[in-house]
Amino acid sequence: MSDYWDAVYRHGATTRSWFQRQPAPSLRMFDTVGVLPDDSVIDIGGGASPLVDALLIRGHTDLAVLDISAQGLDITRQRLGPDGARVRWQVCDLCTWEPTRTWRVWHDRAVLHFMNTAAQRREYLRALDAATEPGSRAVLAVFAPDGPEQCSGLPVARYDAEQLAELLGDSWSLLANERELHSTPTGATQSFTWTAFARHRP
Repeated sequence: MSDYWDAVYRHGATTRSWFQRQPAPSLRMFDTVGVLPDDSVIDIGGGASPLVDALLIRGHTDLAVLDISAQGLDITRQRLGPDGARVRWQVCDLCTWEPTRTWRVWHDRAVLHFMNTAAQRREYLRALDAATEPGSRAVLAVFAPDGPEQCSGLPVARYDAEQLAELLGDSWSLLANERELHSTPTGATQSFTWTAFARHRP
């Protein structure tokens, strides 16, 4: 699967349907739930996303970006130049990842909806729980129920906020949610569900 996503990125990061020049919805959700520059953040599936650039500008000093595609991460590292040394980069498949620490904030824009099987979703939740602790926040964006049924040639799952809350289970409480109509580089519109959760003891 890493070869698949490397090939996707080689066709041009800024032409992919998910591309955003400014990570406004992510930053808005961070502000809504009170994420501060002192908070550690891991961006799941960050690839070529500009979120890490914006967080460095905001003063974050404990940042990690995880992606299955080395090609995607290389795009961001090259874009950041010397500032790339201020970020921890992790190339791996989330479903086999074994976190060695926890973060205050887990951010995922458009990875979870690629988890189409029950086994994949279990591995996603395992990684989420291993990489966070009580008090952590999870900011998740997925295709909404009226969003696309496929992305980059792959089938996707679609969720509203209540369905995401059910998936995460009793250890997580929904703090905020909103709907985004994302304009793709080709001018199409995609419906996203944005959510923020707080982890607590069940």
